[in-house]
Amino acid sequence: MPSGLPSAPPRPSLEIEPTMTNAFTPIEILRPTILEFGNGTITAAARFAERIDARRPLVISDPFNARRVDTLALPGAVKVFGEVKPEPDLPNLEKAVAMAKEAKPDLVVGFGGGSAMDLAKLVAVMCTSDVPFADIVGPEKVTGRSVALMQVPTTSGTGSEAGTRALVTDPVRQNKQAVQSRFMLADIAIVDPDLTMTVPKEITAATGVDALAHCVEAYTSRKAHPMIDLYALEGARLVGRYLKRAVADGGDREARAGLSLASLYGGYCLGPVNTTAGHAVAYPLGTRHHIAHGLACAVIFPHTLAFNMSAVGAKTVAVLGALGLPEQSDPKLAFDATYAFCKNLGVEMRLSALGVPKNDLGVMADEAHAIRRLLDNNPRDLSRDAILNMYEVAF
Repeated sequence: MPSGLPSAPPRPSLEIEPTMTNAFTPIEILRPTILEFGNGTITAAARFAERIDARRPLVISDPFNARRVDTLALPGAVKVFGEVKPEPDLPNLEKAVAMAKEAKPDLVVGFGGGSAMDLAKLVAVMCTSDVPFADIVGPEKVTGRSVALMQVPTTSGTGSEAGTRALVTDPVRQNKQAVQSRFMLADIAIVDPDLTMTVPKEITAATGVDALAHCVEAYTSRKAHPMIDLYALEGARLVGRYLKRAVADGGDREARAGLSLASLYGGYCLGPVNTTAGHAVAYPLGTRHHIAHGLACAVIFPHTLAFNMSAVGAKTVAVLGALGLPEQSDPKLAFDATYAFCKNLGVEMRLSALGVPKNDLGVMADEAHAIRRLLDNNPRDLSRDAILNMYEVAF
């Protein structure tokens, strides 16, 4: 197991933590207009489409889920874009938008993991406009949406079905471009845990830790808020209770439902609070080395959790307790416990084993440190050298 973290217990930080749970801080909560949750709720897809009289649905999906679009039982002349990549890039988005402009859909459906749902959000707002993608990157630059949007997750990780953000990789700059808009919020999100039963155990483990990271990073963010904290901590508790079970037995319906709820709660955390260092440090693994997002977040999770503990000690101890791990206030012990938690799920925790070359760690650190939209909300300042040290320990 990697080491290199300080073994001394953190000093109390009474001045920091209370400012991160200020109930008087203004916050806006946005949710899908309709949320259907539970086993068998996939039947709501057809009911919604018929209610709005959809005649030209367009499903945005990955190759696997594109083969089971009939599960949605959508009416009308259904078109399918089934080429969503695991880490979608601008050419992937452009191809989907081009198909949408030709099909002229009245309903766009994201059917798959976070990548499919993110592209569906963007397709829904771009298919009736000539505004280039570069002009909508950032917060609230989209001017509207005239087609209906449905989100149907088939994994338990991103929580994208509940949010207003979409991420696409720029292959030239090798970084993620984020669009945030209330117009990308789904009219209906259908979370049917039965759709996740076919997810392989390796992906179940990685995406489960991604959901956990959403919850933990929001809970410990400088922007943390009591209205989100309850979702964050309960999401972590659900992952602690059910992730190991779902990895061991993919047919465990209770465990799958628990993880679907954890993923949804993680999505609730993303809108008003969002992630911090964990995701910033994980992003270059995907943009530069095409490591799946969930796996990248799982590899990094113990490193940033332990690093931040000196600034958010009480909250970190609460996270450990939610996961069923020893509630200790030592960052080294927190690192060891969460590293073992991920490794015991079968997650490959070494960058070297994932094909990351050691001579790229410095450039990765530069790129991660530049993601200020996330790092500026981390509870503890994270330098470029500290990021490099994380990569070296993880190597």
